[in-house]
Amino acid sequence: MTERSPLIRITAMPADTNPYGGVFGGWLMAQMALGAGSLASRVGQGKAVVVSATDFAFPGAMAVGDELSVYADVIATGTTSLTIAAEAIARERNGEATTKVAQGTFKFVLIGDDNRPRAVAQPVSNRSG
Repeated sequence: MTERSPLIRITAMPADTNPYGGVFGGWLMAQMALGAGSLASRVGQGKAVVVSATDFAFPGAMAVGDELSVYADVIATGTTSLTIAAEAIARERNGEATTKVAQGTFKFVLIGDDNRPRAVAQPVSNRSG
């Protein structure tokens, strides 16, 4: 496995839980969107806005205090868009055990200074780290 660097690393706090005490899936999706957006802006060299979010799965659970790392890869390049696969990995607070807790796909459109779609400079195949 290739060593990757996370785009986001954050600790889940009590305010990030659902009514059942687990970490809220919406919070996980938001963190993944932030990480994917960071990659889209960096690769696209400018403003990028999310236009769709699909294929979400939540194969594991995390607890308050666990550390979340978000990884992302560009998986497709369109004329004005980047499609990015994001993965969220939780590490237990007091150890090294990790669990994949979420995955999903985001599509971003690159936006120019005129707030209209702009072309991707060149086809991209880029990992987060």
